[in-house]
Amino acid sequence: MTLATASPNASASRTAAAGLSIVVPVLNEAAGLAALHERLGALATRLKQRYGLACEVVYVDDGSSDATLEIARGLPPTSLDVQVVSLSRNFGKEAALMAGLDHARRGAVLFMDGDGQHAPELVERLVGHWIDDGYDVVFTAKAHRSNESATRRFSVKIFYTLVNWGARQKIPEDAGDFRLLSPRAVAALRQLPERNRFFKGLSNWIGFRQIRVDYEPAPRAHGVTTFNIGRLLGLSIEGLTSFTVAPLRVASLLGLLLAFVAFLFGLSILWETVVSGKSVPGYPSLVVGLMTIGGVQLIMIGVMGEYIGKILSEIKARPIYFVAEHSVKTTDSDSAETPAARTAAE
Repeated sequence: MTLATASPNASASRTAAAGLSIVVPVLNEAAGLAALHERLGALATRLKQRYGLACEVVYVDDGSSDATLEIARGLPPTSLDVQVVSLSRNFGKEAALMAGLDHARRGAVLFMDGDGQHAPELVERLVGHWIDDGYDVVFTAKAHRSNESATRRFSVKIFYTLVNWGARQKIPEDAGDFRLLSPRAVAALRQLPERNRFFKGLSNWIGFRQIRVDYEPAPRAHGVTTFNIGRLLGLSIEGLTSFTVAPLRVASLLGLLLAFVAFLFGLSILWETVVSGKSVPGYPSLVVGLMTIGGVQLIMIGVMGEYIGKILSEIKARPIYFVAEHSVKTTDSDSAETPAARTAAE
């Protein structure tokens, strides 16, 4: 599915001279990191042979509590350069992606997870769409959700319905963070100033030529996911409040609906009292009405509070992350250690 129709650049202008940075945020992935790095090395060799593409991998340790950072430090730069960026604490996946984007030294950037569910072998297809076909954003999406619960599928459907309600640039359903951005798409993404980031939406919002690639995520190679229901809910709220005012519209429509129901209820009371001459008990209806109105008001206040909180966060302009340690190993030299306390603003 193509999301934009700008004419493609010539393949020659998208040669491997730009290179490719593979950004991998990791959190407690010590058990499978070495195996993933070996697969990425084999991938880099194939991309070098096919496209002459120079590759690097940027591992962003988002405050792991296991041996992830120690293992990442020891990964060899066999067929691709290796950067290890250790954040000062856990800032969340969106901040880790931003840290990887800031430290990427090549032209194009590929985002992928470190749990083995994003197969490195699929990257060759994504790179082909970029270099051979001239697409600027090549994003992946789950081919199906048949293995997920009905509750989760329904929740995902509601999320995309709300986030795309009235949006000029819609976010494709079931799209993930596993995506490739061309050099000009990377440059555009780096220009966006907001601190509350939702990469799925931002990489779609910038436009350019985009294509969807359906795939089936592989089972986790090791361990269990740390992306629990709480984090999923938080990311959903982040996406909704970052890319749509649909929650505010829902609150307004709910208020109008409640006012309409109250008007009908008032007419029924008037009918019962004046026309039928019946006495209408007031206490139960009064309590129910007050509780209904109070509940709706609290919902509306909560929705507005989410948006006001985002405004406060943007006004504070705090750095998105801090780097505790940064090392670079290239295929030409052993290691270049550059410990730093850098911020996203740098």
